[in-house]
Amino acid sequence: MKRGVDIFGSFCGLLVLCPVILIIALMIKLESKGPVFFRQLRTGLNETPFEILKFRSMFTDLGDESGVCQTVSNDPRITRVGRFLRKTNLDELPQLWNVLIGDMSLVGPRPHVPDMLAAGRNYADLVQGYENRHLMRPGLTGLAQARGLRGPTSNRWKAIRRIVCDVEYVRNFSLLLDFKIIIRTVMNELKGGTGF
Repeated sequence: MKRGVDIFGSFCGLLVLCPVILIIALMIKLESKGPVFFRQLRTGLNETPFEILKFRSMFTDLGDESGVCQTVSNDPRITRVGRFLRKTNLDELPQLWNVLIGDMSLVGPRPHVPDMLAAGRNYADLVQGYENRHLMRPGLTGLAQARGLRGPTSNRWKAIRRIVCDVEYVRNFSLLLDFKIIIRTVMNELKGGTGF
């Protein structure tokens, strides 16, 4: 049932948002040279790697495909259009395609880059049970994001709280919980967004 909701939701989302996606693509092309989309390797279900899609928000020659150099507030690598996309989280819209083809889900733990660091340590070493977050497909949004736990992972305790939320989600999954997370995420974004 969850996969059915993902297919229906992502297909409808891509269909309805097609004009917005085309406008964003045009804005990116007009502002700076390079591809419209940014592709990066992430860890998915059962630790299987997949290529995530995002709208490119950085200058092509300054981006970090490895994901090791995380984005910070007022990051000089970000374009003007990119700053708006990240603030509103519109840079994440292409991930609806990842959901449609089965790499991701609408709701689940956010996908990390392989061997992601938090507070200077590998996440797997920092948090016992980290691997449990890979028992479900990663999501466009998740329990941690709905609770406002976003941004850089330099703070050790904030990073640990994210993983605790991810594991809590995996243990308590239900479609009702998914709908609650989606509604809370939308409400958070309507209040002004939390990306940078």
